[in-house]
Amino acid sequence: MTKKRDYKDEPLFYKSYRDNIAYLEERLKLDISFDIGVRELEILDHRIGIYYVTGLTDNLYIIEIMKELMDLGARNRKSSDVFGAIKNHLTHVQVEETREVNNAIKQMLSGLIFIIVEGYDQAFIIDVRQYPGRGPEEPDTERVVRGARDGFTENIIMNTALVRRRIRDERLRHEITQVGVRSKTDICISYIDGIADPDLVDIIRKELDSIEIDGLTMADKVIEEYIVKQGYDPFPLVRYTERPDVAATHLLEGHVVIMVDTSPSVIITPTTFFHHIQHAEEYRQAPAVGSFLRWVRTIGIATSLFIIPFWLLLVIEPTLLPAALDFIGPEETNNIPILLQILFAEFGIELLRMAAVHTPSPLATALGLVAALLIGEMAIEVGYFTTEVILYVALGAIGMFATPSHELGVALRIIRIALVLLVGIFKVPGFVVGTLILIFCLTAIKPFNKPYFWPFIPFDPPALWQILIRANVPSMRWRPSIVNPQDPVKQDLKNE
Repeated sequence: MTKKRDYKDEPLFYKSYRDNIAYLEERLKLDISFDIGVRELEILDHRIGIYYVTGLTDNLYIIEIMKELMDLGARNRKSSDVFGAIKNHLTHVQVEETREVNNAIKQMLSGLIFIIVEGYDQAFIIDVRQYPGRGPEEPDTERVVRGARDGFTENIIMNTALVRRRIRDERLRHEITQVGVRSKTDICISYIDGIADPDLVDIIRKELDSIEIDGLTMADKVIEEYIVKQGYDPFPLVRYTERPDVAATHLLEGHVVIMVDTSPSVIITPTTFFHHIQHAEEYRQAPAVGSFLRWVRTIGIATSLFIIPFWLLLVIEPTLLPAALDFIGPEETNNIPILLQILFAEFGIELLRMAAVHTPSPLATALGLVAALLIGEMAIEVGYFTTEVILYVALGAIGMFATPSHELGVALRIIRIALVLLVGIFKVPGFVVGTLILIFCLTAIKPFNKPYFWPFIPFDPPALWQILIRANVPSMRWRPSIVNPQDPVKQDLKNE
């Protein structure tokens, strides 16, 4: 009879093959779950069972292993160590042994297989994973004119390989762990030993180990909320990227990268506000061109944040305008206040953005025509909006869409609407106080105890210079001090 035991008590394999089969049948419910299977063979007068999950394994590997084992059984050779003989004929580079049933089942549900042998209380675990997914394609949100076209995928094994291909250093560490009581999602902590701050790595490791949740359905976003305690802060406290070259660059600077299985984006930490407004395109062009692109992007982001609140302030307080700029402001007014026009237009732009995300590609052109007609010509002709409201809202939208970080763009849109409301209610004091509160909030944010507005506050002139100007790579000697690198020297320039 099979002994009753609770699977939560770390059970071990029996030596009795029949007891193991019965217990695994009870645990896995093979008669209910169609994708979990077992293949039984008789090798050297001993029965063996191969357990697998359909869809997560490479069947060619399993067939090759079965061929070798069946060939071993066909030789009819006697052996006093059947377990060792089978191990020597497992044609794979990764073969482990375990006595724990929970470990074997956990690995099987991750795409590996385990093999039990009659008369032995151990099992073989063999890595034959082949996750379903797409190839490494260029991410849509981080396109470059000139540069690599590969990007991260939903396969964590492929993602670590894409980084390893760019950093062939034996000190590059890929620590794997699992989070989620039921999902058991694979999470990889990547860093370069000797460069990354070990205290930061320990903090991230402890935060991941302390997570108690059923599953990570939203993958990396859930991890972010746990490790940085974001709350309702709209600003992104970590940086997401889908480009392996960007992740590799940050690893070499001393950052830590967190990869979550089933997610095509990885988390880069620690990061500051200015990390979110830089783009890989700047480093694919000449330093002068890269600096120009950075300045255009930064000015566009700042302008899109303040242009609508400032224009509304000038409309409400026309006395602030000098005589040469008295043409600013709507020539005609209608029954809808300017403040409500701006809010309605902002809501319409945001609604169109969400509609564009969910609209199939063949219908995207039709959506653009509808948007141009409704929000553009018809709304102005009917009198819902003035032409200047449409102009400035469109300029604000363009600047936000130019933000490399989607998370930062959404956060700045929320701040812009808040500034519009403050200006509409309190006028000049609302604009001034709102801007000061924004700066104070950015200064107060300290994810992983790192100042979010560095190097502006606290002031670091050399680092700020590298933010303002895209320096040429041969002149960049030091790693950013914000990550507390163990090896601060990036390259030695004394020998040049």
